[in-house]
Amino acid sequence: MTADSGHARPVDEPVGHPTGGLSAGGHPTGGLSTGGLSTGGLPNALAETLRYGPFHRALHDAIAHRGLSLARLRAHLEQQGVQVGQSTLSYWQRGLRHPEVPRAIATVRALETVLKLPPESLVALVGHRPQPRPARPAWLSPAPLPAEFAAVTDIGANTDLDVLSVHDTVLVGPEREQRSITTRLVVRAAKAGPDRFLAVHRGDEGSLVDNALVRPGEGCRLGRTRRQPAARGLAFELLFDRRLAEGEEHVFSFTVVDDTGGPTPGHHRTFGGACRGYLLQVAFSRRTLPARCTKQFRPDAASPPVDLEELVCGLGGFVSAYFEDVGPGVAGIGVEWT
Repeated sequence: MTADSGHARPVDEPVGHPTGGLSAGGHPTGGLSTGGLSTGGLPNALAETLRYGPFHRALHDAIAHRGLSLARLRAHLEQQGVQVGQSTLSYWQRGLRHPEVPRAIATVRALETVLKLPPESLVALVGHRPQPRPARPAWLSPAPLPAEFAAVTDIGANTDLDVLSVHDTVLVGPEREQRSITTRLVVRAAKAGPDRFLAVHRGDEGSLVDNALVRPGEGCRLGRTRRQPAARGLAFELLFDRRLAEGEEHVFSFTVVDDTGGPTPGHHRTFGGACRGYLLQVAFSRRTLPARCTKQFRPDAASPPVDLEELVCGLGGFVSAYFEDVGPGVAGIGVEWT
């Protein structure tokens, strides 16, 4: 799938230096803020954010003040006996996710300890949730919707489905071309009635999308398709065998065969809403292994990656990336050949 070019700089790059003394409990010493919390040694701006919030801004500023990358912060939390994904920390500090109460309270308290913040300073902000985002279609696609689908009256079918998990397996051939993408999804009906899922595919540079094939697998059959050759876009319906009841879960899979493009720059999937887990695996030909693979996440397709992690491609030619609590945004694996 098409990937943005250029060099990425993670937002968790160390910024600033810690200041101020520490008490025996690991928290800053000093005077009292207006809210009654010890904020000695903290910049006035950070002290104000800890007092008034919002949570994500306070967390972001505290991480920057202590000069910790997200990887180092996660390692410190593990030393405290707390397991949390680096992607989750990234979502929290950018306001894309909010800690769930009461499950995440222990993690938030551990953050206070590692970041040397006053006790309960972040916990007090967890209850101040940001305003919910407007409801949006839960697009899970590597490309925007082709214009031809604007005339389809039931285009909002995906809005009635909560996506629980996605698993993409991408096969790459010896000429570095993407050969196929097999996708398995687990969805849950948000209300009674959904009987289909609308998927979108965009081929790599040089792809002849008119030659692309969609092969439905378990739990679905192929419905209407639309192609947009100029944009290498393909949109298609996957029809279930019946309408789902409210709360009912459904598993289905499909494969897109599109092997006419040039050397693939990787595979990325767009999430318009939240998804609990996304597993992406890329299988390369042993005859032609990539020079570099990176796990990437970006808030939107036009932005550079904000989370960048090196991946190891084993001798068997497989590379994998797992994204926990992903979206909204674009998640994937970037591939470099030289």
